[in-house]
Amino acid sequence: MSVILFAEDRGEMRCFIFGAGEVCGYELPGECDYVIAADGGYAELVSRGIRPDLVVGDFDSLGVVPEHPNVICCPAEKDDTDMMLAVRQGLERGCDTFIIDGGLGGRLDHTLANIHTLKYIAENGAYGRLIGRDVNVTVVSNGTISFDAGLVGVISVFSADGKAEGVTLRGLKYTLDNAELTNAYPIGVSNEFTGQLASVTVRRGTLIIITHSCTNINAECIMQNEGKNEQV
Repeated sequence: MSVILFAEDRGEMRCFIFGAGEVCGYELPGECDYVIAADGGYAELVSRGIRPDLVVGDFDSLGVVPEHPNVICCPAEKDDTDMMLAVRQGLERGCDTFIIDGGLGGRLDHTLANIHTLKYIAENGAYGRLIGRDVNVTVVSNGTISFDAGLVGVISVFSADGKAEGVTLRGLKYTLDNAELTNAYPIGVSNEFTGQLASVTVRRGTLIIITHSCTNINAECIMQNEGKNEQV
C-alpha cells in the first residue's frame, strides 16, 4: 500500500463520505466521526460492517432506497451530485474536515465533479480530500499546505481557477517562487518529493494538489487555510 496516511484529527469535527466509486478503505472513521453514505457508498459500508449516520442520494447506483432511519432521497434530475448533497449535509452539521472515499476512478466527469466539490468545501471554510489507491487529492485556497520530511513520490499542482497568484513550491524537485499558475498551462504537473520538508503556498487563488505513490505512509502535512490550521 502506497498512500499518504494522515495523522489523527486535532479536535476538528470530521466527516467521512463514502461514494459509489472505487473505495480504497485506507482510512476508516472513528467513533466520533460523522459518516455519510452517498448512494452506492452505502453498500460498501454495509460490507465493511460500518453503519453510516446518514444516507443520501437518488439511489440510481444502489438500485434501492436503503432501510435506514436517516435517509435523504432526492430525484435523479437535480443540480447537485450525490457527493455534493453529502458535503452540504456535513457542513450543515458543523463538520470542517471531510475525508471522501469512493470519489475517484470510474467516470471521468464524476471524478472532476468531486474535485470541484473539494473547492466548494474550501470556499466554505472547511478542508477536504479525496482518497484513492495510490492517490490523494486536496485543495488549498489562499494558504499553505506543508508536508513532513520523508516523502518520496509524485506531486502535481494545478490552478483551479483562471489563475493562482503568489504560488511558491519549497522542498520539491522543481521549485517556484511567487509564480503565477493558470489553468491554461499545466506547468505544475509531475513534480516530485525529495524527502525534505516541502510546502505549497498560494497567496491568492485556489490550487488542486494531487499526490501519487508516496512511499512514506507515516507522513504528516499541515494545512493553513484562511486562518485554519489543520494537521492531517
